[in-house]
Amino acid sequence: SEDAHLEEKLQNCLVEAFEAGLVEDATLAASESQRAALWDLRERLPEAQKHAHADIKHDISVPISSLASFIAEGEAAAEGVLPGIVCAPFGHFGDGNLHFNVLAAADLADADAKRTVHDIVARHGGSISAEHGIGQYRVDELLRYKPQAEQEMMQWLKKALDPAGVLNPGKVMG
Repeated sequence: SEDAHLEEKLQNCLVEAFEAGLVEDATLAASESQRAALWDLRERLPEAQKHAHADIKHDISVPISSLASFIAEGEAAAEGVLPGIVCAPFGHFGDGNLHFNVLAAADLADADAKRTVHDIVARHGGSISAEHGIGQYRVDELLRYKPQAEQEMMQWLKKALDPAGVLNPGKVMG
C-alpha cells in the first residue's frame, strides 16, 4: 500500500540520519494508539518544561536546509549566554517551524538568550515567529528584525483592511 511505501521511506531516512549522527533516538508509531500516545506526549512538552525550569520560548522558523545547523548554533550560543541551560527544540521539523525552548534555572532566565537565538534565526534567513504569530510579547523583536519597508507595508495593510481600527485594537499595528 502507499502507507507501507511511506513507512519504508521514513525508516530509510531515519537510518541515514542515525548513520550521519543527526539522530540519537527515534520511534515510529506502529498503530493508531501509539500515534495518539506520541502526539499526547508532544502536546505535554510545554507544560512539563514550564514546571521543570524557567522556560525561554522561541517560536521560530528557518529554511529546512538550515534546521540542523541552526539547532547546533542556537544551542552553543544559548549556552554561551546562559551556562548550564538545556535547549529543548521540538515541533514541526518537517516544515522548518520549531519551538526552540531554552530551559534554565529560574535565576538564570535572561532576555539576552532570546535576542541571541533570534539573531541566529535572522542569519539563517528565518522568522522569529512561526505558527503562533507576533502576539504582544514579540513586538519589540518584530520592530528589530523586520525592515522598515515591511513594517510600513504592514501598517498600510492594517489601515486598508481595518480603517475603523476595530480588529484587535491596540495590538502590533494599531
